[in-house]
This record gives sequence, structure tokens and C-alpha cells, in this order.
Amino acid sequence: MLMPSDLVLPPSPPPSAASASMRSNRHRDTGPELRLRRALHALGHRYRVALPIVTAGRRVRPDLVYPKRKLAVFVDGCFWHRCPKHGRAPTDPTGYWAVKLQRNVNRDLAVTAALVADGWRVTRIWEHESLEEAVALVEAAWQQVGTPLSNKQEPK
Repeated sequence: MLMPSDLVLPPSPPPSAASASMRSNRHRDTGPELRLRRALHALGHRYRVALPIVTAGRRVRPDLVYPKRKLAVFVDGCFWHRCPKHGRAPTDPTGYWAVKLQRNVNRDLAVTAALVADGWRVTRIWEHESLEEAVALVEAAWQQVGTPLSNKQEPK
């Protein structure tokens, strides 16, 4: 598997309105992420936002983290993470953005594999999924993971 660093980025494209727009996109607290957080919170879920997790020598910041349940939730944008349904290749003659997006996909795969290897459950949700679908995915993953016993708790 190619690692994110295996793909070398071509030189940055010349400044343009499209590049400025892409650089200004938020990497956290996006609309789909905020809607999901509000819905989960209303259902009684308590989670951490962008909590750093160090795994396999890399620092990862999932969008939502349930530390006790070792559940990491990512809300992936269709463009930035190349959604198979809605992702599209940018029209860029330099090839910069195509390589950049492929590095994002490779990084996502590596991060998911590293978290799973460390015993985490990973849920990835596309931004185009309905709020109901997203909540159902998180709820299903949340219920599959048992809360680990601490040293003070006795098994029931």
C-alpha cells in the first residue's frame, strides 16, 4: 500500500480563486460534523472532539472520539476524501490537486489500519449521508464496543 508520503506533490499551482477557495475550507467544525455532534449529544452521547490519538507513530485527530469505548468517528468530505459517489477530479493542469487528494485517501487508509491495529473501532461517514444514516452508523458502532472494565470495577 502506498503511504501518503510516497506520492510527491508537484509544485503548487499558481495562485487562483479555486486554490484560495480550497485553502480556506475548514478542517474541523464543518456543517455535517456539527449536525452529527448535535444529534448525538441530544441522544445522550458524550464524546471528545478532535482528541489526539497517538498510534503507530502517528498523531491522529478523529472528528469524534469515545475514549473509553475506543471508538473513532471521522466525517469525510466528498471532495477532499474522494467519495466514490460524489468525488470528482479537479481540473488542474499541474496535477497538484489530484496528487493531494490521492495522498488524503492513502492517509485515511493508513490511519484506519493503524487505529484498528491498536484496538480502535473506526467509523467513517461521508458528508453526503443523511443525518439519520450518520447517527445510525455511530450508534451501531457505539453499541458494538463494550466499555472496558477498570481496575475498580467487578464483572457483573
